[in-house]
Amino acid sequence: MSKRKMRDPVNQPNIEFVETRGFISLGLLKSREWIEDPRRFLFSQARYKFVAKMLSGRAQVLEIGCGDAFNAPIVMQEVRSLTVTDFDPEFIADAKGRIPSEYPYDAVVHDFLDGPMEATFDAAYSLDVLEHIPEDDERRFLGNIMACLSSDAVMILGMPSLESQAYASPGSKAGHINCKTAPDLKALMGQFFHTVFMFSMNDEVVHTGYHKMAHYILAVCSHPRD
Repeated sequence: MSKRKMRDPVNQPNIEFVETRGFISLGLLKSREWIEDPRRFLFSQARYKFVAKMLSGRAQVLEIGCGDAFNAPIVMQEVRSLTVTDFDPEFIADAKGRIPSEYPYDAVVHDFLDGPMEATFDAAYSLDVLEHIPEDDERRFLGNIMACLSSDAVMILGMPSLESQAYASPGSKAGHINCKTAPDLKALMGQFFHTVFMFSMNDEVVHTGYHKMAHYILAVCSHPRD
């Protein structure tokens, strides 16, 4: 039992947790984000909560472009297993060094422009990635993901809307070379799935409102095409 005592007993578990479990590291990406733009940190959590709830109960889930994978536990609360991937070995090394025992996941270096993975998944998601893929390469990128999915798989893809780029920072614009409108993203994903549901997002709120006023768009896809 800890010698340190909180004034309100309801808060005592906080001390006991830190003394037995230890502090949690935010990770390579999220540490910087929390300091430079804490609100964006919140928006990111909301996107992953949406993914987690939409994929609840899925057995083998794949994330494409996980960064430091700090948000992986949010998804792990709802799915049976999770494999996170990124094309940058530095991110995967960071993710592997912080895998929580309470929410274990696999972390793999993989570039889906190079080819598919050997494993098969019944769900996949990719947030804030496609806008970084050149338009000429997007079908190859998505096709390699599809090659890893089962016949009953679902997929969620999220990105900043094309309309939002008028308000983006110069640094953000430099990396966002392939943002899309909601109709264009739906049309693209419709080439790979029979069913595509579109959602809008402003800050941390996901909704079905007017897509041209959305900062972020999400495509929820099901019934893969042959």
